[in-house]
Amino acid sequence: MNLPISEHINAVKTVVVPAAGMGTRFLPATKTVPKELLPVVDTPGIELIAKEAADLGATRMAIITAPNKQGILKHFDSFPELEATLEARGKTGQLEKVRAAGKLINTVPVEQDQPLGLGHAVGLAEAVLDDDEDVIAVMLPDDLVLPFGVTERMAEVRAKFGGSVLAAIEVAEDEVSNYGIFELGDIDAESEKEGIRRVVGMVEKPALADAPSHLAATGRYLLDRAIFDALRRIAPGAGGELQLTDAIALLISEGHPVHIVIHEGKRHDLGNPAGYIPAVLYFGLRHEEYGPHILRAAKEILAEFEAE
Repeated sequence: MNLPISEHINAVKTVVVPAAGMGTRFLPATKTVPKELLPVVDTPGIELIAKEAADLGATRMAIITAPNKQGILKHFDSFPELEATLEARGKTGQLEKVRAAGKLINTVPVEQDQPLGLGHAVGLAEAVLDDDEDVIAVMLPDDLVLPFGVTERMAEVRAKFGGSVLAAIEVAEDEVSNYGIFELGDIDAESEKEGIRRVVGMVEKPALADAPSHLAATGRYLLDRAIFDALRRIAPGAGGELQLTDAIALLISEGHPVHIVIHEGKRHDLGNPAGYIPAVLYFGLRHEEYGPHILRAAKEILAEFEAE
């Protein structure tokens, strides 16, 4: 069912999830399994993103996929034979897990034929929007921003200030050059106290000496529909890629309001093994069934490692 925008609690109908990457940092595992389907304990990362999108109040998730990554969408299908087998065996808990993804949100495939950058991927989503949508959410599936709920707070900021709102985290000096970094402008004292800042510029992966702050973009965006026009007007960068940060910078230069919400929680990077493994441990330790065993095993492994 296609609900009007007035029936979406945060005025966001569509969440765009760019998932066309090759997953090269996870090779050889990702030769056949998309990295978005790698399990965080027993739930694929893309399903965690779908849950976050549904909690925001969105009813459509546009998944940007490559021609060889259609398996991502299949995860949200029904599996009648598997479900019938589980039901016949009385495995109701596992049955609910199998059905959970398909109940979360309506998924729509959008194919990206060539890897032409995050901006290009986001731009493709315009084709699936309805006329009544004036904002989209973008959730990068590599980023788990915890505790969940930062996008709801971002929607509150957009309702107050308009324009576009991005999530930010403060990064260490030796990490600044790995991120898009925000240049900040003035804002009222109350908003600053609440972790809200106005953005007057963005610098992609600057050297530490050139960084305007230590606040970095962290994979959650609420973007005014004007972003699509901006994406059509920016020039491709290295490798012919369209950078989303360039389009946002263009909007800022033209007076479009852009704010950030500084997130004080955790962020796990599922895009590489060094971030993925701690994320699995974080969720595993908190898992009702597996947590106690994982805790004991982790302590034993650490003790053995330190003794070596």
